[in-house]
Amino acid sequence: MKLPLLGGLSALAISTVLIGFALAQSAGTVQSLRGGELQETLPADQVHKQIEGRMPRNYRQQPPLIPHSVTQYQIDMRTNQCLGCHDWTVAGERGAPTLSMTHYLDREGNQLDSVAGTRWFCNQCHVPQANAPELVGNDFEPSSKVR
Repeated sequence: MKLPLLGGLSALAISTVLIGFALAQSAGTVQSLRGGELQETLPADQVHKQIEGRMPRNYRQQPPLIPHSVTQYQIDMRTNQCLGCHDWTVAGERGAPTLSMTHYLDREGNQLDSVAGTRWFCNQCHVPQANAPELVGNDFEPSSKVR
């Protein structure tokens, strides 16, 4: 009784694969997401320059923007080069802003001596300042201007 069932399932699987190949062949050519031919060389987008110096925040809880280049910074499971200047143990002597004390709290609110794992990857929240245009237009105004 198991042999006919196994034969039927294998026949179904083979026919599904063959139908899939037939549909893939009839779908036509591959389309580029950029709108050009695959062999066509399209110009790269403009490279946006890093803005040096600190920019003001737009709202109270906004993570600060990074006022320097981070292209060569290593941030992975073992290394975080941001902490070489911004950790509370060295920030004063390096002249860099110290991380907020919230970066040293675990999920239960306990104080830690080192950066919490939930805050380890700085570029999850902090991004370099650049002269890039908005990706999506908006009419946001900081709360200080609304009054």
